[in-house]
Amino acid sequence: SQHRPPARRTLRVGLLSACVLALAAAAAIGARAVNLARDTLPDAPSTAVVHQPRQPATVLSGQPGVIAAGVARLLFARAPLVVVANSSDKASMTQAARLARSAHAPLLLAGPSGGDAPGVTALRAAVRALRPQLVLAVGLDAAALSAELPKTARIITDPADLPPGLRKVRLRTAPLRTVAVLVHSSGADGPAGTAARVTARAAGARIVKVLGYDPGTDPAAIVALASAKPRQVLAIGASFGSPATLATRVAVAESGMQLPGGGQVLFPDRMIVALYGHPDAPALGVLGEQDLAASIARARRMAAPYRSLTKVPVVPAFEIIATVAEASAGPCGCYSYETPVSLLRPWVRRATAAGMYVILDLQPGRDNLLAQAKVYKSLLKLPNVGLALDPEWKLQPGQLPLQQIGSVSITEVNSVVTWLARLTSRYHLPQKLLELHEFRLSMIQNEQQLDTRHTDLAIVINMDGQGTQGDKQQTWEAVVGAAPRGVYFGWKNFLVKDHPMATPGLTMARTPEPVLISYE
Repeated sequence: SQHRPPARRTLRVGLLSACVLALAAAAAIGARAVNLARDTLPDAPSTAVVHQPRQPATVLSGQPGVIAAGVARLLFARAPLVVVANSSDKASMTQAARLARSAHAPLLLAGPSGGDAPGVTALRAAVRALRPQLVLAVGLDAAALSAELPKTARIITDPADLPPGLRKVRLRTAPLRTVAVLVHSSGADGPAGTAARVTARAAGARIVKVLGYDPGTDPAAIVALASAKPRQVLAIGASFGSPATLATRVAVAESGMQLPGGGQVLFPDRMIVALYGHPDAPALGVLGEQDLAASIARARRMAAPYRSLTKVPVVPAFEIIATVAEASAGPCGCYSYETPVSLLRPWVRRATAAGMYVILDLQPGRDNLLAQAKVYKSLLKLPNVGLALDPEWKLQPGQLPLQQIGSVSITEVNSVVTWLARLTSRYHLPQKLLELHEFRLSMIQNEQQLDTRHTDLAIVINMDGQGTQGDKQQTWEAVVGAAPRGVYFGWKNFLVKDHPMATPGLTMARTPEPVLISYE
């Protein structure tokens, strides 16, 4: 019994010694792990390899982790360091973004452990593809993260443990200055937007913030893309549309051309107020009642009262009757006079310099609308020149102007739609106006078959009936009610033939609100 207490003390000392040894061993292992990283990773700056995306346009969507991994893999072939942030913690995101920017490293995202959730799968695939020498985890548990990453991934959580060679990575290949990453302004500071921006900067790509999902609606984005002229574009978010749609919109933005009032999309981003008529014929409308300089001044005066009635820019315009229906057959036998382009060009040039829009109106007589439109192709190739079709003056064989109300088949109208849309697309022009005059439903046959699929065009049905305000309102309701989907509406005021003519306030008191107001 005298020997038992010492035996217990010996046992306790032995257990304590074992624990101390185990802790010491664990510490030694940890020290060796840090020393291993320090010993095997270079002190000189490491290099990353970037590469061009294969497709000219890519739209990335899904969970933030999926987007972040997608951007990294599209821009980097290899990255010696990657930073992984806890996407659900704002402080961790802020710290991780700062560290990744400082080290010129891609920023990946992780959240709560989710097995084979898309974000985890994307993170694992990105780390495997980038083959980093070290993973810096911010706001994450290293043990939990290691279970989600390839076994070869070496993880640290303390930025102080970064070897000197990984504190600022260099690019072995040239920066991706011909690549642009588009981020919607509302999501630019969210997890996906932040990761995309940090990774893009690390690769040397350009970041373009867009107010909407169409860069053509944002004047600043147009300027940025026109300056950069990127070969490849990545967009963050499914709302940017398909890759084909994105590529088309970027091509137009790269042209740098903008509409009066800014941007490349007509409506509802602006309202047009136009003087209607022919420069050489006062009897055909107010446009011919004064010379060119006075017409510009008058158009501005007509547009001015509308600025207090709408939140969008109000653009003064000329609606010029380019082909004029005539009582005689003329040399072409078509009862329509084609105004020479040389006569119209000064009006278009001066209106353009004054920040105005120009609409060329066709009164075809017995001629074909598409054939007449092609006469003015050189003017329609300009970004601020649109086209108007006036079925009232479309005559059938045996008919004469002013003896009946004309009409046009939807087939003939759609032939103009197709041609004008292709012209706009081919020359990467801003969205182009196609105006259809109508005050009787019989004027456009089978109107519901109007082709409204072309985003290159903004189609406006202009109610150009005249008379009392009661009669005009009834006509308006009939025209609006019969119109196909995908069109906008306009309203014409007649200075002499309306009883009385509507004020700007009454003109705008329509449902839906008109985007085009013309005065004759």
